[in-house]
Formats: sequence, structure tokens, C-alpha cells
Amino acid sequence: MSLYDIPLQTLDGNPTTLAEHAGGALLIVNVASRCGMTPQYSGLERLQQEFADRGLTVVGVPCNQFGGQEPGSAEDIATFCATTYGVTFPMMAKTDVNGADRHPLFAELTHVVDADGEAGDVRWNFEKWVVGADGVPTARFRSGVEPESDEVRAAVEAALPQA
Repeated sequence: MSLYDIPLQTLDGNPTTLAEHAGGALLIVNVASRCGMTPQYSGLERLQQEFADRGLTVVGVPCNQFGGQEPGSAEDIATFCATTYGVTFPMMAKTDVNGADRHPLFAELTHVVDADGEAGDVRWNFEKWVVGADGVPTARFRSGVEPESDEVRAAVEAALPQA
């Protein structure tokens, strides 16, 4: 199954898939509103603004599995993201990224290795995956890697569709 075929739900409850972004690059991030890393939303939004015209879409996927740091409702999350960080990129419904109820998207993404060659469970909020224009994940970055770091920017640049 391609990442594009996996059923998802938007934060406002509508069914969707990543297929609408086929041919462009994705930066998929498990996010949380009450985490010490929540300010990474600013960098994610700046990447969205900078690279959107070249085919990048940042996709936020809220998760409450790490310290209960995403306790709010979908409406709470949407309001927080819009008013605090001006988020314009698509947000999906709150999702489990680990464990027995792990969403199929993360069942696929957790096979991707990070810079240390390690795959497996998501360790914390704000892990990031770069997905190329062909729908294949090309890079994984752990939570401590800032969205606008040289490593993430290089991976995004490499994944963007060629003009």
C-alpha cells in the first residue's frame, strides 16, 4: 500500500488521503500543543510558506501518547494552532503513532530509519518524515532536530519535485 492510499481523517473530521498531495513533497510531523517542542510549529509554518510554491506540504498529525501533551478536542487544537502559530498547513485528526492502535500511516513511517540508522517506534512529539514526490519516505528526523535545521532543509530540497 502506498502512503497515498492510507485513509486519514482531517482535524475537522472529514475523510481524506495524502493522494491529493501526490507529485509534491511532504513533511509529516506528529505534533502536540503542550510540549516543550511545541514552538517548532513556527519553523514548520515557515517551511510551509517558503516551499509551498515549489511543491511542499507540511502535514501535522496531533498525538496524545507522549505525556498527555495533546489533551484537547479537535476544535481546541485547531484554535490553538491558528491563533498561537498561524498554522496554515493541513492538520489531521488526533492519532496514535505507537502501540496496538498505531495508525497505518505510522505503521509505514516507523520503518524509516533516522540519521543513526534506527527505525522503530516514534520516541516523542515532533518527529518528522520527509516524503518525496513519488510518495516514498526519504528521511526521518527525531524530535530534537529543528524544522529549519540544515538537515531537514536539505532533505526537503532533495524531495521537492524537479522543475
